[in-house]
Amino acid sequence: MPASPSTARAINDRLALRLLQQQGPLTAAQLKQHTGLSRPTVADLVDRLAASGLIQVVGEAGEQRRGPNAKLYGIVADRAHLAALDVRTEGVSVLVSDLVGRVLGEASVPIGGDTGTGHAVEQAVALVERVAKEAGADRLHTVGIGAPGLIDPATGELRDSGGLPAWHRRLVAVLQERLPAARVTVENETNLAALAEQRDGAARDRGTFVLLWLGFGTGAAVVLDGHLRRGASGGTGEIGFLPVPWTRGLPSATDCAGGFHSLASSAAITELAGRHGVTAPPGTEEPLGAGLVRVAVQAVSAGGAGAWDAGVVPVGVAGDVGVVPVGVVGAGGAGVGSAGGAAGAGSAEGGAGAFLDALADRVALGVASVVAVLDPGCVVLGGEVGHAGGEELAGRVEERIRRMAPLPTEVRAGVLGGAAVLRGALLTAREAAQEVLFAPLDR
Repeated sequence: MPASPSTARAINDRLALRLLQQQGPLTAAQLKQHTGLSRPTVADLVDRLAASGLIQVVGEAGEQRRGPNAKLYGIVADRAHLAALDVRTEGVSVLVSDLVGRVLGEASVPIGGDTGTGHAVEQAVALVERVAKEAGADRLHTVGIGAPGLIDPATGELRDSGGLPAWHRRLVAVLQERLPAARVTVENETNLAALAEQRDGAARDRGTFVLLWLGFGTGAAVVLDGHLRRGASGGTGEIGFLPVPWTRGLPSATDCAGGFHSLASSAAITELAGRHGVTAPPGTEEPLGAGLVRVAVQAVSAGGAGAWDAGVVPVGVAGDVGVVPVGVVGAGGAGVGSAGGAAGAGSAEGGAGAFLDALADRVALGVASVVAVLDPGCVVLGGEVGHAGGEELAGRVEERIRRMAPLPTEVRAGVLGGAAVLRGALLTAREAAQEVLFAPLDR
C-alpha cells in the first residue's frame, strides 16, 4: 500500500534532517543527490523545514555559480540545548551541547565514597546547572545520563544495585525536579559506550558486535543486527559476575567478587602489574589500571618485542591468584597456567610483555565466553584499559581467541576510551530531543 502524501513528506523530511545531522550543512543539490528525490520535492521540503524553524541558511557552497543550489542549509543548532552526564562511583562529568552536538561547556567533579547522599547529589546537580549557565544554555531540552548498574527495561529507571552509591538513583529524580522542562533519560554506561564506538569509533562498520568494558569495573554491551540488547531485566552484559577460574571463590547475587571482575577490574590489573614489576610514572592523570597498561605497551613497543610464542597459549602466570585454571588447554594439549605454560609467555619481552600476556589471558576468558554464546564476529575492548592497551593488547587477545574458540572473531581496541560514555550519553540525548522536535513532521 503506497504511503499517503503526508506520510511521504514526513519520511522525506526526517531523511533530510538525518543527513544534515550526520554530514553537516548541505546544499539543495547535495540533498537531492543523497536522497534520490526530485528537485521540486527537495525544494518543497527545504521550504517546509525552514518554515518550521528546524533548518536555516548557514552559508554558501564554494561554487562560483550563485543561486538557490549554492545555499548551504543546516539544522538550527540553538533550537535546543542538551546535557550529557557520565556518572561514576567516584564522580561525575558533564557536558552541554547544542542540537548538532557542538560542545559548549564541559566540567567534572570528584565525589568521594564517604560523601553523604544529599551532598553528593547537590554537587552533581550544581555542576550541571553551572556548566549550562556558563555555556549560555538557559533552558536544557534533554539530559542524557550514563551510569553503572541495571536499567529497568519497563520503566527506564536505574535499578537499585548492590555496591553502587545511593546517590546515583537519587540524582535522576533530583535532576528532573530541578529541571522540570527537561527530559531526563538514563542508560547503562557500557551500553552508551557501545553506541558511541559504533557511531564514531571502532565499530563503525559493524551491525553486530560486543563491547567489553575494561575500566574501574567490567561490563559488556551487546549489539545484534544494529539493535542494542538489554535483556529481560536489563542485565545483558553483566559479565563481571561471570564465574571464571583463578579466583578464590564464586560471585554471589549481590557481589561480583570471584567473577570476571576479580580478574579484569582496574584493581586486579594494578595487582597483576605489580607482580610483574610494571609501575606507572608519578603524576599520571589516567586511571591507575589504564596507566599501567599504557606503560607496558610503550615498553614493549620501544623494545621491538611485540610478538609472543604462537606455539603456546599462555593462560596466566605461575601462582596467578593462587588458583590453577581448569579446562583451558594449550596448543600442545597440556593444561596451561602451569609453570611450564607461564615460562613460555613473553619471556623475551621482560616484565612488560609478560604482564600484557597475563592480562590478555584474563581478558580472553571473558571474550571467549561471549563468543561461544553470541558469535558476534567482533569484540571491541572498550573503556580506559581497552583504549590504553590498543592494538597490542587486542592482538594478543585475538590470537588466544583463535585457539580457544571455533568461531572467527575479530578483536579491536576501542577508539574512544573512557570518553565513550559521555559521547554516548550525548548521542542518546540528541536522539531523544529529535523525537520531540521532529514529531510535528509526522502529523
